[in-house]
Order: sequence, then C-alpha cells, then structure tokens
Amino acid sequence: MEEKESGAFPVENALEMILMFDGTGRISYANEAARKKLDYDEMGGRHISDIFPNTFRAVEAGFESDYQFGRDTGHLTAYRRNLTCFPVETRIMENSCSPGTYICMANDILEREHLGREIGQVREEAQQAAKVKSEFVANVTHELRTPVNGILGNVRELQDRVTDAQTAKTLQLIERCCGDMNKIINNILDFSKLDAGKFVLEPRRFHFRNMLDYVKAQHISKITEKGLDFFITVSPQVPEYVVGDELRIVQILNNLLSNAQKFTSVGEISVQVLRTARVDKQVELFFIVSDTGIGIAEEDMDKLFKSFSQVDASISRKYGGTGLGLNICRQLVELMGGDIEAKSSRGKGSTFSFSIWAEAQEEQAEIPSDDVNAVYRQLAARREVDGGDAGRYGAAENQRALRKSFSKMILCVEMENWEKAEMFMETIRNLTEDAPPEVKRMILRLKMAIQKESYDKVMDVYHKLRDFDLASG
Repeated sequence: MEEKESGAFPVENALEMILMFDGTGRISYANEAARKKLDYDEMGGRHISDIFPNTFRAVEAGFESDYQFGRDTGHLTAYRRNLTCFPVETRIMENSCSPGTYICMANDILEREHLGREIGQVREEAQQAAKVKSEFVANVTHELRTPVNGILGNVRELQDRVTDAQTAKTLQLIERCCGDMNKIINNILDFSKLDAGKFVLEPRRFHFRNMLDYVKAQHISKITEKGLDFFITVSPQVPEYVVGDELRIVQILNNLLSNAQKFTSVGEISVQVLRTARVDKQVELFFIVSDTGIGIAEEDMDKLFKSFSQVDASISRKYGGTGLGLNICRQLVELMGGDIEAKSSRGKGSTFSFSIWAEAQEEQAEIPSDDVNAVYRQLAARREVDGGDAGRYGAAENQRALRKSFSKMILCVEMENWEKAEMFMETIRNLTEDAPPEVKRMILRLKMAIQKESYDKVMDVYHKLRDFDLASG
C-alpha cells in the first residue's frame, strides 16, 4: 500500500525516518529512510509496538503508551526487523489534517551517542594525562629543591670559613645560581598548580604599606647597585589594612620588579599604587610598575603573558628565565578579580599595570599574628632604627621572634599544612642568618625535612634545636 502512495508524500526522500499510524497502532506509511533503517521491504499494516516495544503496547483497542504526544523531542529505542535496536531522537504528533492519525519523525543518534562516548573517553584520558603530568612536575620540582638547598647550605657554610677572595667570589656565584634555580622551581610548581586548577588563594588581613616596604627592601640593593633610581608611591586613598592574599601580591610585584631590574641599565624603576574603585568594603587597587629599560616591540606584545614564551630567543640566552613568570602573574591577577596589561616600545621602557580586588579594613595597632611575613618585616623595620639589634642572632628580641615562628611552624606541621609550614620556615631562616654554622646546618636540615613533608625528621631536628634554646617556649 505504502509503495503505491509514497509518491504523494513529499517526505519520501527525507533523511529522517517518518512513520504514520492510526488509532489502532497500524502503520500506514513509512518513508525510504525508515524502511532502510528498520530493515523492512514494506511496513504497511505493521503495529507501532513492533518498532517501539518499550514505548507502545498492542491492546485490543489499538495501543497503550505513556508517551507524551506533541512537539517535544524524546529519546526512544527503535527495533529493526531482526530485533536489534538503536537509539533515536523522536517526535510523535497527532496529524491535525487527519484526526485520529499520528506522525512519527525519528533520527538515528547511534553514531552521535557513540561519538559522545568517545569524546567523553578522550576527555577523561586527557584529564588523567594532565593530572599525571601535573603530579609528575610537582614531584620532580619538589625533589629538585632538596639537592639545590643542600648545595646552598654547604656553600653558606663554606663562606664562613674561606678567606681567599677568589674562592669567596666563586661561592657567591654558586649561591646566586642556587637562588635562581629555586626561583625557577617555585615558578614551575606554581604554574603546575594553576594549570591543574588546584591553586587556592589564602586571603588574610595585612598592613598594605608594610607589605610594600617589604617588597622595596627585597629589591632596592640590586636596583641601586646598577645606578638606577627606585621609587614607590602610594595614593592616600589606599587603605592601611586590606584583606587579600599578601604572599601572592608580593609574588606578582617581585616578578615585575625583577624583570624591570633585569632589562633596565639606565634610568629608573617606579611603582605606583592607586585606589580606582570602591564597592561597599571591596576596593580595586591599581598597580603601575614602570621602567626605562630596553622595551618591547609592538609585534611581540602578544607573547608576553603566554606560557614558556619570551619575546625573543636571545632574551633567554642573555638574561635567563623560563618565560613562566608573567603567565603566572596573569593567572594570579585574574584569580583576584583583576586584569593585567603592558605598554611598551622598543628602547623606551615598559609599563606593566594590574588591578586586584581586596577588602578594606579599619586600622589596627599591630600587624595580625597570622601574617607569615609579619615577624620578618617588623625586624627589618627595627634594624633601620636601632642598627640591627633586633635582627642580630642571639639578641633577646631575636630569640623571642624565633620561638614565636617555631611555635607556628610546628602547629602547621601537626596540621599537615606543609605549604604554610615552609613559609614560616623561611622566616626562621632569615632570623638565623647570623647563627653559628652548626645551628645553620640544623636549620637547613629542618627546611629540607619540611620540603619532603617528613613529620618524623622535622620533629627530630626540632628537638635538637630545642637543646640550643631556640625553639623552647
């Protein structure tokens, strides 16, 4: 019957399957696509339940079904003549031109579902590969720090003993190389965390201008040694205290200032901080880091914030670096709700600007006790006032600061917060720069034990240091 009437239907050559059936469930028409997909020479007189047995049931009155007829699409299972099946995307509507008859339009989605499963599998494999890569990078860089710090510790021990100028110069070079290696390792660790989406900001309350003083103290000697001027200016509208991730703000500024110092031979380097917006307690802080260095050609600007990318291959040969620093800065800034951009021209210097959002807080008399760098910054400020007594190893104030830092470090170890323990360990290392060689050796072993996340070794060295009355409360 359908073969005789099929010419009357303009849908005969449609790509989707089209079936017509009446209130008894009997099929009166099936187009070529339906016959071919369902493997029938003709389908006239067959019951709709033969095609969709899970959806339609043949009864004496015709058929029963829970299917919601209408224009909405449903996902059904269609059965071929040999009882094999495949998924279809289906719409079944009552024929408005012929009440009591129904039109079924169905698309075979077997290939789409198969492709979807393959894509899902590929995505899962890619995610697993990325996870393995990130874990491998993290483990390798973590292990690299141990021998680097071992070399660094032995070099510092030798520096206390040598008197020959040439040997001392060589040891200083080795120390500097180890420091550069540690910076590279830290960059790779940060990048792998950011790349894996596992990087978490740790906002805390801190004194904003003290943070800038800390940054200035880290860079001023290297900058002025090159004969450059160095300025930091802060707008009066910038709050004294803010809540944000101080450590990461310092990291961004350190990276931009290190680049500025690296690529500037004549002139000046400056940092400006402005408050550009305020919404309730949230403030937008805008940082501008400018230099009068070699600059960047306009055609190379798009390479700046890409991973492992430098504007010129000769840059890495002459100045060093992995090309990760600015990419890490960009991702950190974006995590803080801001943007970063650069303006530069060849031979005329560069200006990097970035914004972040932080919570403004009322002033308070003291720096919060949970600030990782608070002790060291207080010592740095007091050194300028009293000639260094606070930072002198063995002084009463120095010992109090050490005991306080040890207490916090051990608490972090007990809580298995190794990253924060390592931060406090850096403060302890700064406080023992002038310590006797034996103490410095134990401090180095303690730092290596923390980096290896070895609780037993940490506690063993810690108890030995208590014998020197360094860590006793």
